[in-house]
Amino acid sequence: MKQLLDKLRARGIAALSDEELVALILGDGTPAASAAEIAPRILDAAGGTGNLARMEFSRLRMLEGIGGARAARIVAAAELGRRAAAADTAQQQSIATDSDVVRLFRPQLESLDHEECWVLYLSAANRIIERTRMSQGGVQATVVDHRLIIKRALELLATQIILVHNHPSGAAEPSEQDRTLTRRTAEAAALFDIRLLDHVIIARTEDFSFRRAGIIR
Repeated sequence: MKQLLDKLRARGIAALSDEELVALILGDGTPAASAAEIAPRILDAAGGTGNLARMEFSRLRMLEGIGGARAARIVAAAELGRRAAAADTAQQQSIATDSDVVRLFRPQLESLDHEECWVLYLSAANRIIERTRMSQGGVQATVVDHRLIIKRALELLATQIILVHNHPSGAAEPSEQDRTLTRRTAEAAALFDIRLLDHVIIARTEDFSFRRAGIIR
């Protein structure tokens, strides 16, 4: 552990490898193995750093050499990272591309085990008026009423909207239900001179934009 701390002081946190970061979080080892020896085993069992950050406490604590206290340190570090990312994106005031949408919503949506549908309400200048969660569902789908989406847009005097939801299954490809919601929302919005700019689907390792795919123009 002293060697890790010396390296951190001398070269900064970015100089540490994934294994070294995990060892630093673990803090100590077991009578049978040091933290440096346990760390790569944990990453291998998790399938990489990204998967480790998404693992639940109950599963982590069952890995060899972890236990409750060390598992708690890992999930706390992961959650702190998510909150820091969410706080950073919360300062965003306008939307220019689908990448902005993904950056804004990924911290809160990518690790959920259920679907949520959100709507971004924008001014004519693409400034964010409000972020609203319209529905919360199960693993495969969530029910969204496009009429409620338009009702809120009228209340806010928004002229543009963007739909955003996640796919816990891991594949960002839109379902037929996603396509139907997109079409109905766009048609209803047009009746009030409101424009549906995009529908963005966020999965754990990828994302899909209806505008990028040419489905919305």
